[in-house]
Amino acid sequence: MQVKFVVPLEVLREACKEVYETMLGLIGTPEGNQRLGIGAGGDLSRKIDIEAEEAVIRTVRRFGLCPTIFGEECGTVSGKEGYLVIDPIDGTTNAAAGLPFYCCSLAYASENRLSSVVHAAVMDLFRGELFVATKNKGAYLNDVKITANSEDRKGSELIVGMNISRTSSHDIHALSKLIKISDHIRLFGANALELCYLAKGSLDAYIDLRGKIRATDMAAAYLIVREAGGTIYSPKEQMLDAKLGANSKMSFIAVKNSDVYDIILKTLETR
Repeated sequence: MQVKFVVPLEVLREACKEVYETMLGLIGTPEGNQRLGIGAGGDLSRKIDIEAEEAVIRTVRRFGLCPTIFGEECGTVSGKEGYLVIDPIDGTTNAAAGLPFYCCSLAYASENRLSSVVHAAVMDLFRGELFVATKNKGAYLNDVKITANSEDRKGSELIVGMNISRTSSHDIHALSKLIKISDHIRLFGANALELCYLAKGSLDAYIDLRGKIRATDMAAAYLIVREAGGTIYSPKEQMLDAKLGANSKMSFIAVKNSDVYDIILKTLETR
């Protein structure tokens, strides 16, 4: 059934700002780092995770909206107005450790698929920068349009991001071939924000082959990358798509253009 009401982008913007304000003075403190159990997604929940999620839901309710919510802490909360996919703090480990790379990631989808995401917002909670996108209307950083192809780097100049935490030895072997030919490998620890850096041209590719990234980590940045002209593939060389939900997991190769994808695929083809 066609969803008639779409959560406006402005609601996602406001929710990101609410998280930012709520986290000021809490992130990186003993109080904020309190461990409060295991979230619905199976990961450790800290006070900052719970407080940030409550800030998002509070904002959405303030606008009188009632979407089905998918979150790492709350799991699935049934609603009737589309799907809201939330990761209020992506990069919690960084935030708790005082590493300045973590974000709030929010996406609205009309149907229960990644490809159905129509609005997205990702806020860098350390710098206060806001990435947004609406389907077929481009991607923006602080209201300035961005493109994944803003920098012309080739060959060994490419800057490639990876997530290799608890990667299998099989995949490490495959990735080692790419690491060997690249002068610039980066690992930052916040999936959504790293993909946004690809969208603005700071990274040329971002790879995660572990089959562990959840839709809650991917949904917002997925649209932002695509609206910025980048592409996200599955390991089966197809355009990435998946069901939403806190337990939906995937691997992917995100690139700024087909030339970079060809280089990566050729390097990994013996994987």
